[in-house]
Amino acid sequence: MKKNFEFDFRVTKKDIDHLNHVNNVVYVHWVMEAADKHWRFLSTAKMNDSYVWVVLRHEIDYMASAKLNDKITINTWVENSLGVKSERVVEIKIGGKLIAKAVTMWCLLNKETMKPVKMPSEIIELFTSN
Repeated sequence: MKKNFEFDFRVTKKDIDHLNHVNNVVYVHWVMEAADKHWRFLSTAKMNDSYVWVVLRHEIDYMASAKLNDKITINTWVENSLGVKSERVVEIKIGGKLIAKAVTMWCLLNKETMKPVKMPSEIIELFTSN
């Protein structure tokens, strides 16, 4: 079972582009924010002192637009973790309706060497329910 993490917020004026909807770059920011919040919620200070995550690839499908003042709900979880890589899913919704879905491939680095490091079992266990 995957450990989901969810949070809500409202679209602000700074998120809106010249087409009067949320700019695509903002969705990338939301995906990054979701990963960061989820990691900080689950991880320990020791883990944060030892490791950092970097993005290898983002893939985002857009189904509908978000507008000013829309209430956004973001749900995220880690789908798979193997070796140095971890695949995270982020769903972006308005009122329960999926408006965008992202799949991001992350790589775990040793914070001191900045080299990829195989995910220790305690990190893999953070993302799964017992």
